[in-house]
Amino acid sequence: MPPADRFLTVRRDPHSKEILARGGSPEAHSIIQRAGFVPVVRLHETYHRAPTGFTQDDETRLAIEAVARLRAVDYRVSCDRDFETVRRPARDLPLGASVVHVAERIRAATTTDEAADALTELTAAHDGILAALDEVLTATAEFHEGLGEAADPHIARRLRYLANEPLHIIRTNLSDTRNALADRHTPHPGRSTCTEEVPATERERSAVCACPPPPRTVPAPPPPPVAAGLRR
Repeated sequence: MPPADRFLTVRRDPHSKEILARGGSPEAHSIIQRAGFVPVVRLHETYHRAPTGFTQDDETRLAIEAVARLRAVDYRVSCDRDFETVRRPARDLPLGASVVHVAERIRAATTTDEAADALTELTAAHDGILAALDEVLTATAEFHEGLGEAADPHIARRLRYLANEPLHIIRTNLSDTRNALADRHTPHPGRSTCTEEVPATERERSAVCACPPPPRTVPAPPPPPVAAGLRR
């Protein structure tokens, strides 16, 4: 992580009087959002603000919580005096980390069976990750249906559409991919597990394993020269 991404500011803007959190890495942005801030995406930066409708005391409590969580994982935070705190809360492993672990398993897979096993965590019909996402979209739609504002029924219909159409396509395609991999039972030709064993016939004393050398990458040829147009 670049050193600049370890620094953030959490301050009340002197002009708008909003509490704004600026700087940091994507990980820091997730921590700020879990503290209760709302992201604001601009052309050249993403910063975070307190939700609208909060009292000044509520905003201060929110800022103190963000500063505490950021400093607990060694971010350097410059903040207003009112937001200083010595509290360092323990950070629970976010749910997204388990999904990232599936990606790590697929990247480390050396056979189609290993890749299929990892994808099963997403595609399992009853308790897979995508089935759980379907439940989240449906529950959020149900929440909006009785919320009371004019736009809420439209938001509910949109959420149900996301569950019934795009998410259904993703589940179907990933399930087909997982099932096809489960039937193949073949090693990946470009991946292998290093046993760190040296064969008895190896003559080089410096050898540490029997893995073949990595394939030679042939550099791509340069693009053809572009003929200059005739000037008139």
